Amino acid sequence: MADEKSVLAVIRAARPSFRNASDKMAFAVHSSFLASGYLLHSTGPPAFSDNALSSSSTDEVGIDNWNEFEDDYAFLYSNPEKDSKKVLVKCVAMNDKLLVDALKIGSSEPAHLQINIPDYDKENGGTNYGEQYKNLDKLVSSIDKEILSKLNRTSTESSSTQPSSSRTRDVEVTEPPIHRPQPPPAGIVYPPVYPVGGSDLFPGPGAGMYPTRGDFGIGGGGMFVGPDHPMFGGMGRGIGPILPGGLPGVPPGARFDPYGPPGIPGFEPNRFARDPRRPGRGTHPDLEHYRDGSDYI
Repeated sequence: MADEKSVLAVIRAARPSFRNASDKMAFAVHSSFLASGYLLHSTGPPAFSDNALSSSSTDEVGIDNWNEFEDDYAFLYSNPEKDSKKVLVKCVAMNDKLLVDALKIGSSEPAHLQINIPDYDKENGGTNYGEQYKNLDKLVSSIDKEILSKLNRTSTESSSTQPSSSRTRDVEVTEPPIHRPQPPPAGIVYPPVYPVGGSDLFPGPGAGMYPTRGDFGIGGGGMFVGPDHPMFGGMGRGIGPILPGGLPGVPPGARFDPYGPPGIPGFEPNRFARDPRRPGRGTHPDLEHYRDGSDYI
């Protein structure tokens, strides 16, 4: 970990020539890397080449031409104490800011720091390097937190993702519970809604087609339902009652609904009367009981 004293020692040992305030900030970044154990492999024009990061050279070089380009700086490092992967650092001066980006081989996102130059530059500092900066401790702390620590964290995460037999274990995969529909309670059956009236929607086949009989495959027809309709399972002709689910009989107290409003032509009660009628009984089928003594639905 770099600190103010170690960084200032590197600056004094290198004795760089500063042209402006951005030079001072860029060299403070470089010195923080050296103070943290990094080795410099290239700087200046070679570090700006397209293949700089993929270079296989491990030679350590000096700082010649490090500030050859105005407002642009580049450094290539590796740290043998960590994972020895190459790290490319580029700095760009814009107005009163120095933008720093550091990218390590194998990482998808660079570490970034924005330095506000007036916060750390001491104008007219003379030839004493210690007087060239102000708040140097804060500057070094920012570089360590936003750049160096993140690069070190990337190294740690990369090593932790490597397969290890000591960390490998069998994982039991449990199938999530499957919720199946439950059968209804014994003795209770909910009959489906019976489909009738299809012939009223489609009164006949199209031109060129053979005529058909039946409605939904059960021999029914329009929406007018009489006691002989197949949906009643033959109850209208004295055949034993058949309800969905095979339950015998009909619900107690059920009545036979009227087919239509009384007094309307085509809906006369006598038209739907049962044959034969019971003597002495009323004329409306909705008020009559079925002839076997059971109620009719």
